[in-house]
Amino acid sequence: MPSETFNAMVLRQDDQKNTLCAVEPLGFGDLPNEDTLVKIDYSTLNFKDALAVTGKGKIVRQWPLVPGVDFAGTVVDTTHPRLAAGQRVVLTGWSVGEAWWGGYSQFQSVRGDWLVPLPEGLTTRNAMMVGTAGFTAMLCVDALEAAGVSPSSGVVLVTGAAGGVGSVAVAILSRLGYTVAALTGSDDPARHAYVVGLGASSVVDGEQWKTAARPLEGQKWAAAIDTVGSGVLARVLAEMNYGGIVAACGLAGGADLPTSVMPFILRGVRLLGVDSVMAPIEKRIRAWERLTRDLPLDVLETITQKTVRLDEVKSAAEAMLAGKLTGRVLVDVN
Repeated sequence: MPSETFNAMVLRQDDQKNTLCAVEPLGFGDLPNEDTLVKIDYSTLNFKDALAVTGKGKIVRQWPLVPGVDFAGTVVDTTHPRLAAGQRVVLTGWSVGEAWWGGYSQFQSVRGDWLVPLPEGLTTRNAMMVGTAGFTAMLCVDALEAAGVSPSSGVVLVTGAAGGVGSVAVAILSRLGYTVAALTGSDDPARHAYVVGLGASSVVDGEQWKTAARPLEGQKWAAAIDTVGSGVLARVLAEMNYGGIVAACGLAGGADLPTSVMPFILRGVRLLGVDSVMAPIEKRIRAWERLTRDLPLDVLETITQKTVRLDEVKSAAEAMLAGKLTGRVLVDVN
């Protein structure tokens, strides 16, 4: 091993069940007993990570825990038949950073079944610029296309368009020739300029998004990718064209859905749930290969607005939950 100890962010609970967060030195004997050891280069900050690190959401399922739901790095040692030492890999999902130790560490021991070999042309830094958010966005685009949506179908709405998933979704859809409308949830001109720079044809923020939708509203969208949930998703459903399709992947605005059956039985709207946590390996490999083709690498630099160290993750998490961050946050664990 390169050294006897390495740094990791560790979450612990005190007697009052408050979350304690600190960067600590760990030894290799502290790591889980799994089949593959990875030297991590980068992780990211996702909404779920922010909830875990700040203790503001019921995310952590074991204590102590090294958080971080994704990472990219190089295999140091493995007994997994599909992997080899020196191979560059990426991990997203599988409840890592929740039930299993995750990416906010310079080394991690994980199950080889969870790792995807990095496609040619993608560095570990690029991979984490994409991260769980970008991987989820690609799955959403895949779901829409599998359901028959194409650039000729009409306008595709992306909610939470200035966030991690939304940013990548806007960029991919634009690259593929779709007309994209962006909902950022903000009247900040800088955010509007940001999503237009990613390829959005219009920004649709308005007061109506802060009010409850009627069961059916005017038809506006051929398809949508929703990262927000709650009242925003209810309005999206109410505004879908006849036969419209919505890929839902997030709950930044809440887990409830205050809607009715009207969009489904009177307009034939379809709501597709998109899960990135337990997606099978074949779907993961296909999505990462598509990302190397359909997401321009120069766009990643635009999407990645901030890079932080391990000891800066908590303050970035607080800023994310306060709605003060745009795009992706890269975590350089070294």
